[in-house]
Amino acid sequence: MNTRKHIKPGTKIGLKLTASERKFILDSLMCLDDNYAQVIRDTPADQPVQFSLDDWDDFGGYIAAEANYTDDKRLGKKLDAIFNKVQKILDTHTDEEPLKTLRIEDARKAKVLSDQAVEIAEWTAKVLVAAEHLGIKNKPLEHFWLSPAQRDVLLLVPGVSKSVKGRLAKEKASFTVAEVAGMTMALAEDLPEGDARKQVAVLLVTKHLLDRLQEIFGSPKPTDNKSRKPKVKTTTATVFQFKITLKDIEPPIWRRIQVKDCTLDKLHEHIQTAMGWMNSHLHQFEIGGVRYGDPELLYEGWQDETPPVNSLQTKISKIIPKNGKPFCFNYEYDFGDGWENEILFEGCLKAKKGTRYPVCLEGQRACPPEDVGGIDGYQEYLEAMADPKHEQHEEFTEWRGSFDPEKFDAHAATKTMRRGLPKWREED
Repeated sequence: MNTRKHIKPGTKIGLKLTASERKFILDSLMCLDDNYAQVIRDTPADQPVQFSLDDWDDFGGYIAAEANYTDDKRLGKKLDAIFNKVQKILDTHTDEEPLKTLRIEDARKAKVLSDQAVEIAEWTAKVLVAAEHLGIKNKPLEHFWLSPAQRDVLLLVPGVSKSVKGRLAKEKASFTVAEVAGMTMALAEDLPEGDARKQVAVLLVTKHLLDRLQEIFGSPKPTDNKSRKPKVKTTTATVFQFKITLKDIEPPIWRRIQVKDCTLDKLHEHIQTAMGWMNSHLHQFEIGGVRYGDPELLYEGWQDETPPVNSLQTKISKIIPKNGKPFCFNYEYDFGDGWENEILFEGCLKAKKGTRYPVCLEGQRACPPEDVGGIDGYQEYLEAMADPKHEQHEEFTEWRGSFDPEKFDAHAATKTMRRGLPKWREED
């Protein structure tokens, strides 16, 4: 379990750097910010260098960039050693408050959720905001109860958290306002799934939870779409939330990320690092029937085709709907293996003070290895790796070592996202 020490934003943390490490940094990092270099020079040799977490994260970026670009193995080894010391600080300290995620999945496999599910999810999201303002988000919901049948339904809903499911088995367990709202959101997400009988059961439990929440917050008011012309105003403080799901694989492999405005080319890098791929192949986006990508790479040798819209010049803020509504688009990676990914834009958030972006909030399961042969090849690979007696088990093990298809660490993915891809384009 990750237990990082929580500190106030701006608090400085010391790191012991040897005299040779200091000299190496000052002599080797030609692009190092002058302010960082001056702090290192001014710090006495027997004292630790002091930076805030934000500064250490930024400083680590200079080290990582130099390590990624150098072809000198000896130099790279020294850079990696310093980077690991900086990373240890970032791994053991945090000045971030718990991240708030949008858990409204308004679309699944190109099918828009029912208006009823959307209305439930949107109203419940407002309940969470109101509860936080009132200071009752983490207080037990008074007079809350669930019948055994209702508990059974909730235990089968994928979006209900493990901790809540653990207490659903206890008849007299209490639940906070946030937990009841979370159960309601999970039910809304699950509403379009299954047969009619299951949907009726989900609706009945949802109504029960809504009734309990409405006792505090009142009934949802109908929206007048004709009189409303919502527009999203994006600023440097805007954060975009996406859910990336690899298609045609069960159980699903997915990630939920938050990023600041950037080009689609940079979004590609964030997707690669969040999923766990290495940018070894071509990629493209398809948004509203329009193809986006690097024209020099995708159009070379295919002059008979219409070139894609330049993803190096197209920003996220230009492709999301003006009203900020969730929508889906496609991201394809490795045209040989053919990894099709559904990208769900879940909404815009205001960047949280003290939080560094990009961030991988959560996800499930490891992504398939590079060059494994697509969906069919991956299934064969999993079968061989799971059976030591399989004729290809030894071959695959020698190819890339051990592989745990269930392994995923959002914190580790965030670190990889922030470090970026080796020798990749420098983008804002």
